[in-house]
Parts: sequence; C-alpha cells; structure tokens
Amino acid sequence: MVQTNINGDYRQHLTSLLMRESLMDRDVELTTEEKLTEAPIIRMLPDTHVVKIGGRSIIDAGRAVTYPVIEALGQVLQSKKLIIGAGGGVRTRHVFSIGIDLGMPTGVLATLAQADALGNAHILGALLAPYGVVAIPPEIFGHLLPLFIRTVPGVIFSGVPPYSLWEHPPEIGRVPPHGSDAGAFLLAECFGCETVTLVKDVDGLFDEDPKQNSRANFIQEISTSEIKHGNFQTLPFERILVDLMAHSRLIKRVQIVNGLHPETIIAAVEGEHVGTMIYAD
Repeated sequence: MVQTNINGDYRQHLTSLLMRESLMDRDVELTTEEKLTEAPIIRMLPDTHVVKIGGRSIIDAGRAVTYPVIEALGQVLQSKKLIIGAGGGVRTRHVFSIGIDLGMPTGVLATLAQADALGNAHILGALLAPYGVVAIPPEIFGHLLPLFIRTVPGVIFSGVPPYSLWEHPPEIGRVPPHGSDAGAFLLAECFGCETVTLVKDVDGLFDEDPKQNSRANFIQEISTSEIKHGNFQTLPFERILVDLMAHSRLIKRVQIVNGLHPETIIAAVEGEHVGTMIYAD
C-alpha cells in the first residue's frame, strides 16, 4: 500500500501496474503485452488428456457403436489420465426445437442442454465404472478436478460449459453457441491439458458434408483462419471453437477422429495424427 498525492487525492492505493487503470480501456491489455508484464500461464494438469465423446454421433448410436469406444477408452486409461466430456445428442436437438417454438431465450436453452449432457455423462460413467472412472457433479467439478484426476484414472463431466442463463447470444438464431466441443476445449485451455480429441462419426473435416457427397475431399490439417475464411457450409464441430482457438494461450491444436474406428482414439491420445488436425495460427 502506498499513499500518493495526485491532484489532492491522498487515498491509499495498491502498488500495481493496473491500479489506476480502467479495465474497460481498450489499450490496457495491449500495454501489458508490450511491457511483457504478463506472467507465463501455469499448466495445472499438463499430463492429462481431454476426450469429448459425441452424444448424437456415438452415444445415441447405441451399444454397437458405444461399447467399442468404451473399450478403447479403457485401454487408454491403462497409461493415460483422461478427462472425458459428453455431448447431449438427439435429446438436446429435440429440446432446442421445442424451446425455440415456445420462444425460450438462448440462456434457457443452454441450461436445458446442460441437463441432457449430464445425463449422457452419467451413462458414460456407468459404462466406464469398471475402469475406475467417476462422473463428477458439475457443482464441484472445477474445484475438485485436480484431486480426482490424481486419485482415479479418469473423470467424466458434462461437456456443455456452465454458462446456463448467461450464455452468449449467437449471431444468428437462438441455439446456444457453446456446446460440448467448446466446453471440452475451454476446460483443456484452463487446466493446460496435453491434448484435446473430439470423437465424432466422421473421419474429420471435409470440404463438403461426406454424408451428403461421397466424393467430398478429406482435409488432414487446417488452420483456424482457413476455416474462418473458407466456404464451409457445415462443420463436424461447433463454429465457436474457431474463435476460441484463435485466442487460446495454451491449447493450439485439436484433433477430430472417427469413433466408428475406436483405434483412432487411442492413437490420437498417444499423439498420432489420425484425423483432422485443427491448429491455431
């Protein structure tokens, strides 16, 4: 604490770079970067891998698709620490349809999506229980995640980030922009995890929807700026992920793999390039 006399102001002030700055000033953050005063960001869980399991693409497909994915995750858990996120799937789409028809705002739709994803998280938790994996309630997930991940081989969470009523209004329509893909990425970015793998029912990104055009060209690697400026009518992941990656500090790569070929999950967590690699430029 120091006492200063600035135009007759003798109040006590904390000695810091930002003590007399408005955090709404557009130049403040730029100033901190230029003076290199921002300390390096710590990685709280640097040896942990985030794997997001698609609700619609994997869990909704039933036993024939889900069980092989569970076996692949069980194999990975023998040597790796996993944080597994779950998507809401077809139920979330149904709720969105009803909610939009009833005039529900985006924040309410986001709250409902969380509930659907949590249900799928409990399903995955039950299937992975024999491997020692636990599903952590959302209320304590962020606070106790380091404790659990050091105690058990892996944990499961509702992949949808807890914006709930505070969800950001989308540019178009009312569907919440932050889903389980964004939630998995944001978690990995916050805790500084080693890899992020999004498990879908396609090999990765194509220049067209491969389910509609069998001649669509597969894209092995692509930057966020190329996606943003490209003419992609559809993407196998949430578009908000491109913006999040553009501003990330720790996570610079995300890989999309095909859960219909569960061996790709194992390879991706091991660091192999087996799907589409999206990197921040």
